[in-house]
Amino acid sequence: MKKPKVIIVRTAGTNCDYETKAAFELAGATADRVHINRLISGEVSLNDYQILAIPGGFSYGDDIASGKILANELKYKLGEHLRKFDEAGKPVIGICNGFQVLVKMGLLPGEKEYRQNSTLTFNTSDKFECRWVYLKSEKREKGKGKNTCLWTHGLPDVIQLPVAHGEGNFVTLDDKVLQKIESNNQVVFRYCNAEGEPADYPLNPNGSMNSIAGICNPSGNVFGLMPHPERAIHRWQQLSRSSSPLDERGAGWGLKIFKNAVDHCK
Repeated sequence: MKKPKVIIVRTAGTNCDYETKAAFELAGATADRVHINRLISGEVSLNDYQILAIPGGFSYGDDIASGKILANELKYKLGEHLRKFDEAGKPVIGICNGFQVLVKMGLLPGEKEYRQNSTLTFNTSDKFECRWVYLKSEKREKGKGKNTCLWTHGLPDVIQLPVAHGEGNFVTLDDKVLQKIESNNQVVFRYCNAEGEPADYPLNPNGSMNSIAGICNPSGNVFGLMPHPERAIHRWQQLSRSSSPLDERGAGWGLKIFKNAVDHCK
C-alpha cells in the first residue's frame, strides 16, 4: 500500500515544519515541506497530496495579527484549490500558528464562502505562555452527540500536550457563533485540570471562551488546535509518564493524532 502524502506549507517565520514532518513520517506517511510560493506559482499542486498541514511558528513575524498575512495568501491566492481539498474530505490540520491561519481565512469553524467569524487573539495574561497543559478530549462517538473529528479518534478522556503562544485566546464574533460551534459538537479539545474538570489560568493558558483549545469543521476533516502534538510523539518528550501516560505503543499521545489522519487516508 502506498503511503499517504502530506504537504506541510511553510513560509517566512514558520518554525515547526521539521517536527511536523517527522511526526507524519513516524505515523506512516511521506511528507514534503513546501514553500507557499511554489503552490501559488503552480510548481506544486495540492492535488498530489492527501493531507494538508499548516505548522506552528510566527508566519511573517505575526505582523498585523498572528497568522493573518498567511491566511490572506491562502484565501485569496489558493482559495479555490483549498475549497476542493476540503470538499473532497481530505484531512487538514493547523497547529498553533496554523490554527490561527485556518480561523482567520475562514476555513474554521467552517462557514460558507470562508467568512471569518472567530479569531485567536492575545492571551489574557498579556504574555507568551509556554508550558504543558491538560486537555479534555471530546471523543468521537457517532450518534452520541460528540464531535466527529477524524484526527482524535481513540484518545483517552484527558491528555497532555505543550503550548507555546502569545495569541491563543479563542474568541467568536458573538454568542451566536459560539453557540453554533457548541451545538454542532465542533469543540475537540478543552483546557482542563488533571481530572478533566474546567480550570482557570494557568491551566487555561490564554483565557479562551469555554476553555476551547481546538475545534474542527462540521465534517470533521479540518482540525485546528493551539497545543503542539508534534512535540509529544516520543516517550522521552513527555513531561511525566504518570501524569501524561503513553499510548499502547509506548509513544506520546500526540502521535495518535497524526496516525489517525494517516490511517484514514489509507
